[in-house]
Amino acid sequence: MALWCHRAPAAAVLPPSLSILGALGRGARPPWAYRVPLRAKTTLAPERAEKRLKTYEELPGPNWFQALYWLYVKGYIHRLHELQIVQRKIYGPMWRAGLRLDRNVGLASPESIEAVLRQDGKLPMMSEMDSLKEYRELRSLAKGPLTSDGEQWYKIRAALNKRMLLAQEVVVHTESINEVVSDLITRIRCTREDSPTGTTVGNVTDLLYRLALESLCSIFFNIRIGSLEKEVSPETVRFINSIGQVLKNAQYVDFLPKWTRGILPYWKRFLEGSDIIEAYAKKLISKKMEEIQAQVNSGKELEGNYLTHLLTDSKMTIQEAYGILTELLQAGVDTTSNTLAWTLYHLARDLELQNTLFKEVISVVPAGQIPTLGDFTKMPLLKAVIKETLRLYPVVPLNARIALEKDIVIGDYHFPKKTAFLLCQFALTRDETNFPEPDRFLPSRWLRDAALKPHPFSSIPFGFGVRACVGRRISEMEMYLTLSRLVQTFEMIPASDLGEVKAVNEGILIPDKPISLDFLDRDR
Repeated sequence: MALWCHRAPAAAVLPPSLSILGALGRGARPPWAYRVPLRAKTTLAPERAEKRLKTYEELPGPNWFQALYWLYVKGYIHRLHELQIVQRKIYGPMWRAGLRLDRNVGLASPESIEAVLRQDGKLPMMSEMDSLKEYRELRSLAKGPLTSDGEQWYKIRAALNKRMLLAQEVVVHTESINEVVSDLITRIRCTREDSPTGTTVGNVTDLLYRLALESLCSIFFNIRIGSLEKEVSPETVRFINSIGQVLKNAQYVDFLPKWTRGILPYWKRFLEGSDIIEAYAKKLISKKMEEIQAQVNSGKELEGNYLTHLLTDSKMTIQEAYGILTELLQAGVDTTSNTLAWTLYHLARDLELQNTLFKEVISVVPAGQIPTLGDFTKMPLLKAVIKETLRLYPVVPLNARIALEKDIVIGDYHFPKKTAFLLCQFALTRDETNFPEPDRFLPSRWLRDAALKPHPFSSIPFGFGVRACVGRRISEMEMYLTLSRLVQTFEMIPASDLGEVKAVNEGILIPDKPISLDFLDRDR
């Protein structure tokens, strides 16, 4: 997902071009003054239009002082996802969000976002991703699917699509993921036994981070690293912690001018976290390279793992393979784990829904049996639960597209090429036009017999088109297998001291405090 999905990272939320979200714009006017009729199609700008189309400069948007007030006085600097909703209410579904001479357009309607995404060419550009790109250039490292652009990105995606987007390639990992989930269940039982209540797991998200890392290592390297054991290696803990460290500090790195790097700590922390991630991934990849070389030396046929596929079928250099697998490893841990954490949080708060889901799961896979991917075609509610979680907490609350090839017309506005469109997915998925009671967790809205069918572009957590999430199938498989088995095994309720958990924007939407749940054994 997120980074899986080549997301605009924390860095892309507040780069110099986007940071003030519309500074130098004109003052705010009432919302009704800005409602723009939108068409769900892209039109090339005609040489001679029958009527005058409005320009980027005529879009509504906040001025400098309003932006500073929102960010620092109102405290939206750490809640940029919520600021999207504020701005949509004031300016309508499309507003000017640029600084200096940049053209950045905030979009928060499914029609406008569809119009932009349907014009993607062969080589769409997402966001600048300045900090991640700068790090790899500074360390002379090859770029992977997150930081590359142009023909190099296309080469990488073409290679990955063969192994990550084909169902028959992903399904072979079902058994290994189920083994990891079994270890998670064992770790939950051991953890709760050590708690004062005998039932509480104090930080569910942490265990799910370990689950995601273990799963990815199993898939990419065909190895187990023991991240769900009681005692986890210090370097594994540092790797997991460094992912959050990089995302958190990237927000400040791209927001602040470079001359502050020697004064403020964010750039140093960003580099330290990135170095830890790089070293950890390199160690795993090097170990796998030794196994491959041993197979070659003994004359054995090479196994079809990801590394051999990149080096042989795709003809990547070893440096390119390092860059690709490192970025995939970094991308897939926090996204899947946080989505599962939010899912368990909401199920624990709605026991009626949880019990309905339990009945659906055991009707397909009785207690004690292990599910397969084919079983989930008979579990519409389970899929709806995941989909509703991704609606409420899109892993990438803000993404971007840059129109490289042609001018675009949306509604009454003409935008020249190289305009950056900010896809405000959090505001999009909280729009009551498509989602009545948008702040409620209601998976039933995704079931076939739902009264209202939302616009197809009203929630696109995995993106759309050629630059959609390369890890979608792996992420969905991991979430389906994990959720079905947890519901099959435990009844989950909030710990007595949990209270309400809110989302914090650190490039992705994470809980503002540890999610602590009680795991009670289901009656057999």
